[in-house]
Amino acid sequence: MAVAYLQEFTIKDGDTSTTNYDAVTKALDLQEAPDGLLIHTAGFDHDGGVFRIFDVWETREQGEKFINDRLGPIVQPMIEAAAQDPSSDFDPPSRESWYELHDSMTG
Repeated sequence: MAVAYLQEFTIKDGDTSTTNYDAVTKALDLQEAPDGLLIHTAGFDHDGGVFRIFDVWETREQGEKFINDRLGPIVQPMIEAAAQDPSSDFDPPSRESWYELHDSMTG
């Protein structure tokens, strides 16, 4: 069964820009979905006070491989630079989790 990967980033001071997300997406320069990715979503949950990324992968291993091999090398330097700059608005996720899906449907 497929697995879900969830990341949430707390909305700070009402900022709903997508500058950080867009910079990461541009750096990834994906021409097609990575191996095993079934769906990728990203958007604001204003009631929850977060920007949420929700992905569904065929397997956790495929998702982790993408994160470790492609996403991590892009995001890690951004996190390290933000740690050195107190005015930076680049924060790691406030919540991150994996879970097996009991059911899913596509249309």
